[in-house]
Amino acid sequence: MAPISAVRSHRWRMHILLVYPEFPDTFWSFKYALRFIRKQASSPPLGLITVAAMLPRTWERRLVDLNVRDLTEQDLAWADLAFVSAMQVQLDSARRVVARCKQAGVRVVAGGPLFTCEPERLEGVDHYVLNEAELTLPPFLADLERGVAKPVYSSSEFADLSNTPVPEWKLLDLNRYASMSLQYSRGCPYSCDFCNVTVLFGHRPRGKSAEQIVAELESLYAAGWRGSVFFVDDNFIGNRKELKAEILPALIAWRQGRKDLPFNTEVTINLADDEDLLDQMVRAGFDSVFVGIETPDEKGLAECHKLQNRGRDLVESVRRIQRRGLRVQAGFIVGFDSDTPSIFQRQIEFIQKTGIVTAMVGLLQAPYGTQLYQRLHREGRLRGPLSGDNVDGWTNIIPKMELSALREGYKRILTEIYSPKQFYERVRTFLREYRLPQARVPFELEYLLAFARSIYQLGIRGAERVQYWKLFFWALLRRPRLFPLAITLSIYGFHFRKVSELHVQ
Repeated sequence: MAPISAVRSHRWRMHILLVYPEFPDTFWSFKYALRFIRKQASSPPLGLITVAAMLPRTWERRLVDLNVRDLTEQDLAWADLAFVSAMQVQLDSARRVVARCKQAGVRVVAGGPLFTCEPERLEGVDHYVLNEAELTLPPFLADLERGVAKPVYSSSEFADLSNTPVPEWKLLDLNRYASMSLQYSRGCPYSCDFCNVTVLFGHRPRGKSAEQIVAELESLYAAGWRGSVFFVDDNFIGNRKELKAEILPALIAWRQGRKDLPFNTEVTINLADDEDLLDQMVRAGFDSVFVGIETPDEKGLAECHKLQNRGRDLVESVRRIQRRGLRVQAGFIVGFDSDTPSIFQRQIEFIQKTGIVTAMVGLLQAPYGTQLYQRLHREGRLRGPLSGDNVDGWTNIIPKMELSALREGYKRILTEIYSPKQFYERVRTFLREYRLPQARVPFELEYLLAFARSIYQLGIRGAERVQYWKLFFWALLRRPRLFPLAITLSIYGFHFRKVSELHVQ
């Protein structure tokens, strides 16, 4: 296998079109919230701009992120190859992209989670470069140059991330994105049976060095970025020893004298147990974390092997994290075999009590290759494909609860937690607990305009106008330093309600 450095030395020239399919209107698209700040997408296609940095230096590259601009006939006429990467939720758009490429006579190279998990679901792809590109891209490029490229390149091994280059930020129009993305590690030590992270990346967390992370931040900073940065790790604290000894100290040192570039990431709830880790993350500039809580029911946690959540006061764990200056966003699931009709009200009460403003609630789904998928396959309880959208009301499993009752209960959760009264009450609950973080997004004129738009859209035109003004004056008088965050969360609520309305009709 040729190392990436060897591939870069090739003098063969090609035009590579990197295409990222469009996201539908989902919970995490933030489509309706982004309109307030005149942004087109919440984050960039990190995988594609990282792959771009692995290509031979003599090749020309062009990125088309369909979330920020259209794919044109000129793009297709220019391209020799189209590299397409996507997640499950982008399947429909990916199909359209591949069809257009084939119609234009452009060969398609596909990779990323969608194609790695279920490559047989997409016709028209010429070459699948699956699993981790650090391992499978070099042999593909070598074979391509010799004219003997195979249909599929895959690997059962896991990559050494010290070989991962700095993403090519220059391919992006930074002004179109609300945040940027970095990756420190891959893999997770836990065994949640519905999660395909360990299927894709294994149980042993593998990370980049502190020097690599700082180099990526420096390059992003040099490119002019001053907004938030999302560490896309599925479990940022999977390797606590290395994180506390090397990565976080390096981030703390890098942040000296900087108040911009706030960080956020995904963690497990047991972060709440480690005071030192909490302190380091806040000093490093993290201001929010996404946590997979899933369910307040112990039977449900045992069923899905969510051992790190069991036997603890989940409400107090959430509050402990929020009091240290980390806003908790969380994922919740209904549809476990152990769920009874009472689970819907229990989920609502838990979300309200904890003040988790961003609460993503979905029906249980079984991704291909997971322990859950294997069990349900044996039991004959799989139905149709996975949608990849956690809030579309679809499940690819046959639940123990009557499906109609499950869907009605699920819709009830969304309707209640994102109704104006419940949502704004939750924002106040959160703001009472939260401590202002060190890092902040720098002031821009666009944010002042977003504030004005919120007054018009939410305070004058919106169905939530009474609740908006209650929060407006409450925050201004009781939590003035958190007033900008209160307005931001109000805008988030508008997006969540719009998306929820699409799924409860």
